[in-house]
Amino acid sequence: MDEEYDVIVLGTGLKECILSGLLSVDGLKVLHMDRNDYYGGESTSLNLTQLWKHFKGDDKPPETLGASRDYNVDMMPKFMMANGSLVRILIHTSVTKYLNFKAVDGSFVYNKSKIYKVPATDVEALKSPLMGLFEKRRARKFFIYVQDYEDNDPKSHEGLDLNKVTAKELISKYGLEDDTIDFIGHALALYSCDSYLDQPALDFVKRMKLYSESLARFQGGSPYIYPLYGLGELPQAFARLSAVYGGTYMLNKPECKVEFGDDGKVIGVTSEGETAKCKKVVCDPSYLSDRVKKVGKVARAICIMSHPIPDTNDSHSVQVILPQKQLGRKSDMYLFCCSYAHNVAPKGKYIAFVSTEAETDDPKVELEPGIKLLGPVDEIFYDTYDRYVPTNDHTADNCFISASYDPTTHFETTVNDVIQMYTKITGKVLDLSVDLSAASAAEE
Repeated sequence: MDEEYDVIVLGTGLKECILSGLLSVDGLKVLHMDRNDYYGGESTSLNLTQLWKHFKGDDKPPETLGASRDYNVDMMPKFMMANGSLVRILIHTSVTKYLNFKAVDGSFVYNKSKIYKVPATDVEALKSPLMGLFEKRRARKFFIYVQDYEDNDPKSHEGLDLNKVTAKELISKYGLEDDTIDFIGHALALYSCDSYLDQPALDFVKRMKLYSESLARFQGGSPYIYPLYGLGELPQAFARLSAVYGGTYMLNKPECKVEFGDDGKVIGVTSEGETAKCKKVVCDPSYLSDRVKKVGKVARAICIMSHPIPDTNDSHSVQVILPQKQLGRKSDMYLFCCSYAHNVAPKGKYIAFVSTEAETDDPKVELEPGIKLLGPVDEIFYDTYDRYVPTNDHTADNCFISASYDPTTHFETTVNDVIQMYTKITGKVLDLSVDLSAASAAEE
């Protein structure tokens, strides 16, 4: 271990593994260590026995739930947008060859106490029971504008400069109702709060286009894809990639103490009496707890069920977004469901997550609006975890700390953190212009 590395990465969570892979592909010498004896950190994947032990303290789940090994329950379940940045990163690093994806069946939104399919095109807008007759026509016009919008074709801009016009101004031009704005902003453009309305509309339109282009990609019922056997496959795929490029992975390394020089910059990491020297450290908040601050708490419920979520067209895999205004809350709630169709549970079993930013100290009461939508559950586990963000100046100490995972059930925010960290670490902008056809998803 007494060698010098360009970067030492601590923790094998999704963010750390993606960064380790990107830096390895760039030709940097990377050492990747984790204090645990398993991959994934906070974003690990558990079988039924491990899940039971984690939440109930014993390792004897009832036999009625099926074989433990048939469960791959992701602790940070997030779907990937088919044309999104994470899929581009997986292609850019060739990790796609280690993974098999399958399209996700459904994308839904909660509105006035009911679940509806998210309409994403002009055709779907006309069919959607979410809107009345006149609103459908207005929404259709807006969707056509978004679909036809091209950065480099001024004709498609209809005289609007989206770098100056705000999202609110653009929407008001089409006269859309508040409920429509709610589902477009939160379930299509995937914003987690309404501040986007006062920002330039370009990002808003690009997010809507990403959704509809991803939706068209696999002709499924949603724009999302998910790996067979769940996200637990990702850290291991990146570990393989790192090895191909000469990187080193070490699990089960206790303590992992980051060492600093007299000038305050990182000089290495010590574990079991040996120090590996390095110029930079990348880690999750738990490895440098004195350089992060708590900014919130996530409340979630993990449920095992024997049926799909009601009113989702019997979808075997689905995301439902409950916008904050619909619940009278300050933050959105998210439902994630996956099943034996993605090999994450035994035949006939479904795994559902309900997650949100905690606004009280009572997760059971707080998550109730989401749990009510699930129907009968076989087993339910409640959990909360704190969210941290870095407080250090990375230019002063050369430490690059990821933010904790938020409650969203899609990867967009997670990948933005990774891309920003990549630029801070390397000084380069990540080039994500790739041939998207390199990632395919099985239909059935």
